[in-house]
Amino acid sequence: MILHGYWRSGTSYRTRIALNLKGLAYETAPLDLRTEAQGAEAYLRLNPQGLVPALETGDGLVLTQSPAILEWLEETHPEPALLPPDAAGRAQVRAMAAVVGCDIHPLNNLRVLKAVRALGADQAGLDAWAARWIVDGFKALEALVVRHGDGWCFGDRPTLADCYLIPQLYSARRFHVDLAGFPRLLEIEARAELHPDFLAAHPDRQPDAD
Repeated sequence: MILHGYWRSGTSYRTRIALNLKGLAYETAPLDLRTEAQGAEAYLRLNPQGLVPALETGDGLVLTQSPAILEWLEETHPEPALLPPDAAGRAQVRAMAAVVGCDIHPLNNLRVLKAVRALGADQAGLDAWAARWIVDGFKALEALVVRHGDGWCFGDRPTLADCYLIPQLYSARRFHVDLAGFPRLLEIEARAELHPDFLAAHPDRQPDAD
């Protein structure tokens, strides 16, 4: 498999975590979003939306959008499972993942921040914009982890929710968000920092990191 992504991209990061947790080997094909490499004609033939990540599965299939990629990984490589065995548990994990994937991350990714900057925001304004949505989402996640977590976001093993959470915590620090009010999320992060699959997915360990 070939993963087209960017070292600091949250969507690429969550996909790397899931691939690692599944024990799947993949080749990294870096795209520098700062130079708009994702807009190159060759990449647009793979992903017409011009976003990362894209996953070439090796059999001619190209998958885009990280939620679809992670669900495909779960369906085609069911062990170790990243979703609980029961329908209610699966719905809870998907909801926790969606707090990040739908309500936090889209509002602080690079193309949105460029648009906010074009409206006149300086770096302090960008940080405040990102923090506003991160804090709102983390408040909800903290409460959900208190309700459902036992060491991880849901239960006692990593799930799709953790694949989403850890990259968003990394992003929160880039925007100087005060995380002191989220002790359960920080406990999960500390556990992930000792987990080899999360460690290998970290942006600083990617070949295109700078």
